[in-house]
Amino acid sequence: MGSINLTHHFLIAMPNMVDPFFSRTLTYICEHNEQGALGLVVNRPIDMTLEALFEQISVPLAREDLRGVPVHFGGPVQMDRGFVLHRPVGEWQSTMPVQDDIGLTTSKDILQAVGRGEGPRSLLVTLGYAGWAPGQLEQEISQNAWLTVRAQPSVIFDLPPEERLPAAMELLGIDFARLSDDAGHA
Repeated sequence: MGSINLTHHFLIAMPNMVDPFFSRTLTYICEHNEQGALGLVVNRPIDMTLEALFEQISVPLAREDLRGVPVHFGGPVQMDRGFVLHRPVGEWQSTMPVQDDIGLTTSKDILQAVGRGEGPRSLLVTLGYAGWAPGQLEQEISQNAWLTVRAQPSVIFDLPPEERLPAAMELLGIDFARLSDDAGHA
């Protein structure tokens, strides 16, 4: 079977997705290989701001513009851990480069830098991530659970959360409101 690599792609949950973790979600795939896939849900803000998160980890947050920014639900795995999707990639202790310009960092040093007013230009902070076993994501796609489209970083970093899913649909040329439950593959 030819393997597909969906790194740096969006997964768009189909309207018939019943899993409450993923219903109406837009997920950004950070890594996809023969060991499986790892992604972050990028359109589900939770009831916590960056200011509250920084207080919890005892890091001062100097950047006023980030205080009210919501933390996101990144997925049902390790929901007690923070994941930072950001650009540029930079030099952090524990970063997985996703794309030339995008990294996923799990070390606290990136948040400490952000707190000082340094750090990456753009960031999205999640608690938890979404993970798939080897072949699982390919199987779900073959069962029409997801639509996929190459990711546009601006959708994640420049749009408010509620506009991200419709914007990703537009990349596919689909109006989300008109997508019916029995839509097949494009």
